[in-house]
Amino acid sequence: MSKVYGMRWVGLHNLEEARRALVSIGSDPGGIARMAGKGLARAVKLEEVPVPAAHILKQEMLAAGGDAAVHRDVIVGKVEVTDVLIVGTIRQLEHVAGKLLVQPFGLKEVGRGLKQLLQALEQPVSRVLNCRGRQLTLGERTLIMGILNVTPDSFSDGGRYCRLEDALRQAESLVSEGADILDIGAESTRPGHQEVSASEEWGRLEPILAALVDRLEVPISVDTYKAEVAAKALQAGAHMINDVWGLQRDPEMAAVVGEFRAPVVVMHNQTHTNYRHLMGDILEFLRESIRRAEEQGLEGDSIIVDPGIGFGKTTDQNLEVMARLAELQSLGHPVLLGASRKSMIGNTLNLPVNERLEGTLATSVLGAVAGVDIIRVHDVAANRRAVRMADAICRGKRGGRFDGA
Repeated sequence: MSKVYGMRWVGLHNLEEARRALVSIGSDPGGIARMAGKGLARAVKLEEVPVPAAHILKQEMLAAGGDAAVHRDVIVGKVEVTDVLIVGTIRQLEHVAGKLLVQPFGLKEVGRGLKQLLQALEQPVSRVLNCRGRQLTLGERTLIMGILNVTPDSFSDGGRYCRLEDALRQAESLVSEGADILDIGAESTRPGHQEVSASEEWGRLEPILAALVDRLEVPISVDTYKAEVAAKALQAGAHMINDVWGLQRDPEMAAVVGEFRAPVVVMHNQTHTNYRHLMGDILEFLRESIRRAEEQGLEGDSIIVDPGIGFGKTTDQNLEVMARLAELQSLGHPVLLGASRKSMIGNTLNLPVNERLEGTLATSVLGAVAGVDIIRVHDVAANRRAVRMADAICRGKRGGRFDGA
């Protein structure tokens, strides 16, 4: 039997992993710098590209040693636009990005975007997010956002924490279990929920915020899509805003978070489940949310994106988003995942809300593997243990950093 010399597949997910693999075989440092980008392939999709631009993209990719796929009718002139899938190594894509900077048909912007995309797909470095005086470290481990619902009709724990003393007890319990952020919601946003006025929502929020702002050391997030409520919460000392409509429901919301320089979670949402391209449409929505936040002076890590599991999506669509979470990294902002106890889990496992812990843990681990920065959960202790284990594997052994605390 012939030797195979220990042949095996080597999984390389980012440049740091490629560098480590080359170091392990004793490669020359100069060779490592040249080779690392050649060992990683990436596929990048562009949508509705004019045919002249698509031709140039394909020519540049072929010239660099990669390739580009277009609609089959491009060659016979039956379409005016086409989606394009470009495939190549990081080194090839970097080369093409530079070449596109001098091309017409909007390709200059494509070149810039491709450079930013390649950078965003690398393992994030450790950095500090300032939440109006309270700091979160991103990039070292998956952070836990604990959920506190002070509503009578939340899908999971409605009515359990409406009394102030119960809410305070639960808040302190979530933090003691390891929550890095406390997210307080005073209006249920479950499917079919009954909307409440801003005054009623604030009436529920005000006493719990007044009691907790100076009582807890972790940042307090307020889950609201109303600018009036957000402004009052930030004035009362809240540290960040979690908007389930991504700054696109209330036209004043972006100005409020901008005025207070408060980090904001922008979530994808819509009132139907029709999509042209599921992930493409979600990313386009989130880009608009990012644009609105940036117009008000927020930038970088202060804008946190959330794909909106359970909002405007069928169970199958939610499962597909879960399978493609890593694509959110292309936006270049921290990612939050909120799948805890959602109907996607209940429908898949045929389980009621109070029996969805194991399903939630599975989504949290998958989120950590995909590079999600924050998971929003009800059961803090169990999820913290699960993602700590996932972080030890993925962040610790895939070229990233791991803080086991």
